[in-house]
Amino acid sequence: MDKSQQICIMGLGYIGLPTAAILANRGFNVHGVDVIPEVVKKTNSGEVHIVEPGLGSFVKSAVFSGKLLAASNPIEADIFMIAVPTPIDDKNIPDLSYVFDSVNMILPFLKNGNLIIIESTSPVGTTDQVKEMIINARPDLDSVHYAYCPERVLPGRTMKELIENDRIVGGDSTEAAEKAKQFYSTFVEGDILITNSKTAEMAKLVENSFRDINIAFANELSIICDKLNINVWELIRLANRHPRVNILRPGSGVGGHCIAIDPWFIVSSAKSDSKIIRMAREINNFKPVWVTNKIASLVSDYKERYHKEPVIACMGIAFKPNIDDLRESPSLQIVDTLLDQERELLVVEPNIEEHEKFELSDYNDAINKADILLFLVAHDEFKELSIPEGKTVLDICGIFE
Repeated sequence: MDKSQQICIMGLGYIGLPTAAILANRGFNVHGVDVIPEVVKKTNSGEVHIVEPGLGSFVKSAVFSGKLLAASNPIEADIFMIAVPTPIDDKNIPDLSYVFDSVNMILPFLKNGNLIIIESTSPVGTTDQVKEMIINARPDLDSVHYAYCPERVLPGRTMKELIENDRIVGGDSTEAAEKAKQFYSTFVEGDILITNSKTAEMAKLVENSFRDINIAFANELSIICDKLNINVWELIRLANRHPRVNILRPGSGVGGHCIAIDPWFIVSSAKSDSKIIRMAREINNFKPVWVTNKIASLVSDYKERYHKEPVIACMGIAFKPNIDDLRESPSLQIVDTLLDQERELLVVEPNIEEHEKFELSDYNDAINKADILLFLVAHDEFKELSIPEGKTVLDICGIFE
């Protein structure tokens, strides 16, 4: 593929910025668009606004080479990539407004022959909706190619997995899929698998729903084992010795923008037929409630014994270990609930410097000052801690197992 082509990436978030940096370092001219002025400013200074190993050096190299420029508005390009958030509303209905806003922004700059790629996680049929939207607004665009290619990366390994992982490319036509495959082959070392856009959209949702269902099984086991006075961690270790059993580790729930959100996209498209998927979501959404109920019981016991309110250390608020990402974090939800209950809290998150709602505590100070230690996220920093005597420990994430 001709690397003199102009790439325009809509959204410089957890996927858009790493992708832009990789493409620019591969020699493409990349124009990154974000509606947040601070993101544009930081990017153009060669800095990053998210924590991701290796991303900083990629961005600095891309910007200083002149191959990556961030801006608040798009420009004419050969390939447009949409990598903006797709949240759900309070009724668990997908909100595609960021995708459609991006389409409206690029409309004046589109020309025949363009390739439009959607990477944002989307309900089935979104690519077709985007195509219809563009054709209705610009009837002159009769030879634009449309493709869907979902990301499949693990936060903390994004720079590696964007290159090494297999990718699914779904086109609105065979020609569009082939063009998208040719583009991705310039930086993806994994296999690039071609299908239609609906199947590609569904594949992303199915992958994360599969994981959500398996986590729900582990979380439900933890609730059952607590009631039956069984050590769930020992139980899982023993059960996993079966050659065809691989039970995951339970936790405080499920967070992140993918696993906690994507199953609802399937439910919204097939409400009456997605029974297991819906139930898994409900189990995982209940787990933070269960944790706060456990805390309430411990607080009641403590107050009855010592006649005072205990100090609770909440250890970790990221949605998974060793990252700074708080999106859909069940641990953060637990902290918010405890704050609403006016509990005396020390909140610990070693991967971020500050939080707008509450003050963060050093983890060494917290374990010494708190009466109840609530371990919510298995950050590496916590694994070597020596717990002082007399502390009540509630280990939700199995950090000491």
